[in-house]
Amino acid sequence: MSENHSSPFQPEITHPMKITKAQFHVPHLEELIDLLDEVVRQQAGGNVADTSKRIRELAIERRAGMPGAEERLIEELDRLDTNAACDVIRGLTIYFDLANLSEDLNRIRTLQGRSRFADSKAKKRNETLFDAIGTIKDRGLSASETQALISQLRIEFVFTAHPSEAKRRTSRRMLRRLRGTLMEMTQPQVSADVRPRLERKIRADITAMWQSDLLRPKRPGVLSEVERGLFFAKNLWKAVPEISRDLLEALSDHFPDTKFELPAFIRFGTWIGGDRDGHPFVTTEITKQALAALRSTALKSHLHQCHELMDVVVTSERHVEGLDPLRAAITNATETIPELTKVISKVSETEIGRRWLKIIEFRLLATRDENAAVRYNSTSELVDDLSLLVRVLSENNGHDIVEAYVQPWLDNVRCFGFHFAAMDIRQHSGVHKQVIDHLLSANGITNYESADEAQRREILIQNLSISKPATPELPDEITAETLALFRMMVSQVQQNGLSTFGGYVISMTHDVSDVLAVLWLWHFAWSESGSVEDPPPLPVVPLFETIDDLKRSASIMEQLWAIPAYRQYLDRSEGREQMVMIGYSDSTKDGGYLAASWMLHQAQKELGELAHRQGVRLMIFHGRGGALGRGGGPAARAVLSLPPCSVNGSMRVTEQGEILAERYDDPEIAFRHLEQVTWATLLVSSDTDGQSTADYQTVIDEMATRSFNAYRGLITHPQFLSYYESATPVAEVESLPIGSRPSRRGQRRSIGDLRAIPWTFAWTQSRQLVPAWYGIGTAIRGLIDEQNGDWNLLRAMYDDWPFFSETIDNAELALAKADIEIAHRYSELCEDPKDVAVWELIREEYSRTRAAILMLKRQDELLERTDWLQHSIRARNPSVDPLNLLQIRLLRETRDADFDAEVPADISEMPEELVLRLTIHGIAAGLRTTG
Repeated sequence: MSENHSSPFQPEITHPMKITKAQFHVPHLEELIDLLDEVVRQQAGGNVADTSKRIRELAIERRAGMPGAEERLIEELDRLDTNAACDVIRGLTIYFDLANLSEDLNRIRTLQGRSRFADSKAKKRNETLFDAIGTIKDRGLSASETQALISQLRIEFVFTAHPSEAKRRTSRRMLRRLRGTLMEMTQPQVSADVRPRLERKIRADITAMWQSDLLRPKRPGVLSEVERGLFFAKNLWKAVPEISRDLLEALSDHFPDTKFELPAFIRFGTWIGGDRDGHPFVTTEITKQALAALRSTALKSHLHQCHELMDVVVTSERHVEGLDPLRAAITNATETIPELTKVISKVSETEIGRRWLKIIEFRLLATRDENAAVRYNSTSELVDDLSLLVRVLSENNGHDIVEAYVQPWLDNVRCFGFHFAAMDIRQHSGVHKQVIDHLLSANGITNYESADEAQRREILIQNLSISKPATPELPDEITAETLALFRMMVSQVQQNGLSTFGGYVISMTHDVSDVLAVLWLWHFAWSESGSVEDPPPLPVVPLFETIDDLKRSASIMEQLWAIPAYRQYLDRSEGREQMVMIGYSDSTKDGGYLAASWMLHQAQKELGELAHRQGVRLMIFHGRGGALGRGGGPAARAVLSLPPCSVNGSMRVTEQGEILAERYDDPEIAFRHLEQVTWATLLVSSDTDGQSTADYQTVIDEMATRSFNAYRGLITHPQFLSYYESATPVAEVESLPIGSRPSRRGQRRSIGDLRAIPWTFAWTQSRQLVPAWYGIGTAIRGLIDEQNGDWNLLRAMYDDWPFFSETIDNAELALAKADIEIAHRYSELCEDPKDVAVWELIREEYSRTRAAILMLKRQDELLERTDWLQHSIRARNPSVDPLNLLQIRLLRETRDADFDAEVPADISEMPEELVLRLTIHGIAAGLRTTG
């Protein structure tokens, strides 16, 4: 072991292979840590700096197995008073922020370095669009077949405000500024006299981080979460045109004799401000304000791009002869809108392109100000105006201008429209039953809520179109709010078009009537508006999220599509498209990781096959979380593991919590994420062999059953709830002011009522990560015993089947992030001696699962084939351990305290409960994951 422990980023020495900083590839981290130590010494004094250093050294010695190191570390931590503990925790948290920043910088530099290679070398990179189109061609698809696939391509990323982002937006801004300075410093052209200025700036940023509040003072409001979601708008605006350009170039390179047409294949949606499932603070007025914020962001961005373009497109009639189509369009516009004559008068009459852009600017301003007379009524009108400019410039040797400046804006218009992200509305199916019961009662139809499923279907179908609906004179609060919501949606669609909304998601869809209920409410509100036209087909999205509902999902959709009224609704939707959402978080919480993974896969396969038979275009909406126990993991690998029949070029996926910052806080990383997901979607959609898995279905069925039984045996154990509430910081996680939504759907003290995010968050904090692996060991061991110790079948499944390999690899990562020794210390928080039975189940299954995966993958240690990730986790562990040990101590001391206090203005008087919150933030930063 090295004698110099001044940096906390030291290896975990538990294996003969020594891990060095050079192997870990985190450039400039040592300098950042030295600066952090200097800042801590300056701001908090030498005692704090020396204590922090001593704690880091002892943590490293503990990991190295040095006798007595653990006892000395705990003694050192126990000597910390509240304020000293606060300083140590803050220092470690900022250290992790700097380590994460260094990792991200290394990734960005790698991506930039690849793009600097000559084209021939760059195109050999893996997981690119050039690679995807090459593979498609190698699979035998012709140019026309490839165009058909591209025409179907549609990938939507849906931002949610689910509370798993522990870091404040203020902290994100500081880190973004620091990253920019570090990027500037690493440029080869930076002169020696500039470096000292940049170093002072870095020191200033670290000082500002130290002096800032790492904790939010109170829960954010919904509109604040909307702003957080828009925080990444500029990066998306840069990334989307580059993706389109790269795909066109890839198609041109592989099919040089074909001209391809691209759809707007990347789009964005949002739940922020629209997700009202168990969220009392998302009201109709809030949703309306959220829609206005989204629209404002889109229009401001379009105006900014328009202004940039006016400095470029200065094409003059004196030098270009073929501008007559633009001049004619300008004449027609000024005759239709006379005030445009004055608008363009300040632009030279010869600069036809700039005059045309001035007209576009005028209409965009009118659209922003809701000037109905001259505004753009739809995105297609702006697309037509820009397409005319593209055509005229292209026909007059201006192709380079189009490619560099005009086409990127046109790509953004087609992607973001005037809404930036389509708003999803989400509500629980039980709410709709209650509301419809009240509304039907006002129209002379009683007992809807108490009716059985067949009766509810019949009532809804017979009364789908009430020409003059009556409403209750005194509706209850939920009915009044739901009516207000649907009326607002009708108004928005009539004013701004159906593209404003991505869909209406029905949580806990259990049967056909749950879907018909939303269709009925939509018809009801549309009829109220007085419109004589049929309502446009609002996408109604059933969400299947329990194991039982996933099993029945294809049957439910088959029954739904057999109803004539619903078939008519589908016929009027574009491409007869049906969106179906599947929930990864609640299904895993319900049935365990392996059973849920298999059931999700099976449900998608059955839905895809059914849709193909019925002539329905299916879009699966993947409700994935960021954590491994909630559908998290590498995004592209997850896409490749999907049944091809369920993709067919289109998919939708949620992006939640800290995942937003990790994937979209830098333009280079945002581009790479979009590129990899598009690459994977193209590959899985062109897999004509269908990823043959029939030979393995019996095996995985048996394994899923064993895993399910093992998992249910754990969470239904009589002592489980007692253990979970004692051996994890779940109560403290629930109280964190990180999101506007309550942690529970109701007020019951039950696992079923607890949302999946705090459920997973608490397991992660205690280093147990149970939802991401529990039951796999039992499943594998049972199969191997049946096979008389023969591993060949399982190893063939791992090698041949993307679904199975992705499932196992994610479980392996979860096991690597878990720490059974730290978890054991959390289990010692349990006061009831009976709780030890639950801990023994977890400990034994951990050992069983770890051994099974190592045997399956023929490895000596976890993540052996992914050494950079293995090194990252090992390097972080010594600095995460003290935070866990401090958290355990604080949990023991504060379990009976009032945990609802707000952060005091004077942090030196911070109570222990809030120091505990700091440990939660620090552990989340160290593990790079929350819930």
